[in-house]
Amino acid sequence: MNKLMVSFSPHIHEKITSGRIMLDVVIALIPAFIASVVIFGARAALVTAVCVASCVFLEWLYQRLMKKPITVRDWSAVITGMLLAFNLPVEIPLWQAVIGCVVAIIGVKQLFGGLGKNFANPAITARVVMFVAFSTTMTKWVPIPADAVSSATPLMVMHGSDGVLPEIWDMFIGMRGGCLGETSVIALLIGGIYLLVRRVVKWHTPVAFILTVFILALFDNWNPLYHLFGGGLILGAFFMATDYATTPQTNTGRIIFGIGCGLFTMMIRLYGNFPEGVSFAILLMNMVVPYINKLAAKRALGGARV
Repeated sequence: MNKLMVSFSPHIHEKITSGRIMLDVVIALIPAFIASVVIFGARAALVTAVCVASCVFLEWLYQRLMKKPITVRDWSAVITGMLLAFNLPVEIPLWQAVIGCVVAIIGVKQLFGGLGKNFANPAITARVVMFVAFSTTMTKWVPIPADAVSSATPLMVMHGSDGVLPEIWDMFIGMRGGCLGETSVIALLIGGIYLLVRRVVKWHTPVAFILTVFILALFDNWNPLYHLFGGGLILGAFFMATDYATTPQTNTGRIIFGIGCGLFTMMIRLYGNFPEGVSFAILLMNMVVPYINKLAAKRALGGARV
């Protein structure tokens, strides 16, 4: 009689690996990276390179010192570095960017057990910490185009700062002030569509997030497209609100998560002291993911909800 082999789930495995998924995300971020260099110049590439190199090195160093398996080849540290860079102004002092990398890799990712065990998105958490710690440099924007009179972002203008709102088309292609990786909507959409086609992410969270912001923006005095294109919504919806480790496990939960992100984003934009709320919204929703998972858990056939 053959032996019965018993093992823990999952019992069915796909050929796709974490490294392959992470590489797809890196590929999806390339259009936004190219757009940032075209719009902001060579320093955008420098900031991105410093963040990526710092994140990879810090992850390697921590794992080496703690005598843990080295996982830098899974591309996750590269993604964290790129996303953090994309959430920074292009003129950010490089030493401050490195501190952000320390917060993301050591403080949020590695101290909680590494990939898949972090309680919140590392890049978003680092950006929020940097925003509080370095508020002056984190809100220092470069005028786009270079001869523009005002360097205020569209959301800052809508929030009451001096300046003129750019045309919708200019915002769509990225000719506006803002963080170096969030301005070009078309580049981010290309990357987002790539992730959807490759089935790296599902549509539920990005669509729920963007649609919620759009609906609530209808009650504002401005064109809703300014809320969609004027901040970090598209970057956050496709690349940070879809992080596997910090978002719900079911499609229903992902929709709830996206709606929550949209609600918090617009509450902060319309009634808060800050013109932008995407990062704060995602971070807040990251913290309630365990409760969303419990609320939206699928019930086994014949079983009762716990």
